[in-house]
Amino acid sequence: MSQSHDPKLKIDSINRRRFIQYGVLAVGSGVVAACASNQSTTQSSSPAADSASPTGELVKLTYGTNWYAQAEHGGFYQAVATGIYRDYGLDVTIKMGGPQVNGTQLLMGDAIDFFMGYTSDAIRAVQENIPKITVASIFQKDPQILIAHPETGAKDLADLKGKPIFISAAANTTFWPFLKAKYDFTDDQKRPYNFNPGPFLADKNAVQQGYLSSEPLAIEKEGGFKPLVFLLADSGYDPYSTTIECKRELVENSPDVVQRFVDASIKGWYSYLNGDPTPGNERIKQDNPEMTDDQIQYGIEKMKEYGIVVSGDAETKGIGAMTDERWKSFFETMVAEGIFDSSIDYTKAYTLQFVNKGAEVYQS
Repeated sequence: MSQSHDPKLKIDSINRRRFIQYGVLAVGSGVVAACASNQSTTQSSSPAADSASPTGELVKLTYGTNWYAQAEHGGFYQAVATGIYRDYGLDVTIKMGGPQVNGTQLLMGDAIDFFMGYTSDAIRAVQENIPKITVASIFQKDPQILIAHPETGAKDLADLKGKPIFISAAANTTFWPFLKAKYDFTDDQKRPYNFNPGPFLADKNAVQQGYLSSEPLAIEKEGGFKPLVFLLADSGYDPYSTTIECKRELVENSPDVVQRFVDASIKGWYSYLNGDPTPGNERIKQDNPEMTDDQIQYGIEKMKEYGIVVSGDAETKGIGAMTDERWKSFFETMVAEGIFDSSIDYTKAYTLQFVNKGAEVYQS
């Protein structure tokens, strides 16, 4: 995988031993994201627009995603396809993730410049002394859901206590502690989930994890029924998701580049959700030929319906918003469940330097 850095950034590469060390933490990143197995590259081919670079030269950057290309990545693809990144002086390549792709390892090894992360992994990086930092959060709500059969009669998450629940191993350090703390779920409810809906479909009393904009539609098609869907974020599970993270030294040495990437990405998301998403969708299907139009449309509808991107702080602070209070709340929940030690300085996991500029800033 080739590097794509502007020489002016002067980002030093790390030695091989440190590269491998950083990869240890990153193994969990691909699992939590349930990434797909292959990678592909998408580059902007739009005519060069007015550059935001002082020299007029486009800065080459690579953004690594954590899943197959899909609607949940739409704003980034939209920014590539419509030339928004170029308007901000950037030549951006999107690299699609996979189960064997260690985002943190790639980030620390300078194979990518930014990565699509999530809150718990960012805090774990602080614990492991890995110098990466979250600079924006595109999703205000984590799309993590639990899915149940209509026959269960469940009205809320509390009604799922005692039922067999198919969850991935990574859930043990993300949303499962939250469910145990708030709803008294017990470990004997857990069943291994390998991202195959078969076991769930075969047991009408069963529950499984999923992603709001993906699994419900797949289950409806395969099982022939509309499942009950419970979004954990609407019940108090409050980590950020689909974040933008980078090496700490990039923030320290080239904050203008970081700001331009964040601004352009946010503008791409505003365009994707409020304008014509066709350019972004076409790029998504180029990278992921198995992605269908109805799945993309379903994903966009659910992101809007549930306020995944625009809700809470983002309604006034703008897309990408983050607050100290949200980070603290999630950290304290995880500490209470023994996932993190209270001595960790979780504030090193993020910075508010590049976000919270207002809802109108990126709408022009």
